[in-house]
Amino acid sequence: MTRMTITIDETLVEETRKALKVRTKAEAIRRALEETLRRRRLERVLHHAGRVALELDQERLRRLREEG
Repeated sequence: MTRMTITIDETLVEETRKALKVRTKAEAIRRALEETLRRRRLERVLHHAGRVALELDQERLRRLREEG
């Protein structure tokens, strides 16, 4: 983990902390960053939805997961 000093809007951090129901500012910031990345990744996946033709059935997918 990296320790850093930043200037950030205290009201924004406090609102985020309350919205996420976490106790610390650090946890609020960490969770907000994680959520931002999760949403970006989801946007990328949704952007490609229906554009890739996969010829997989459930059995083939299970075998691929097991092979690893």
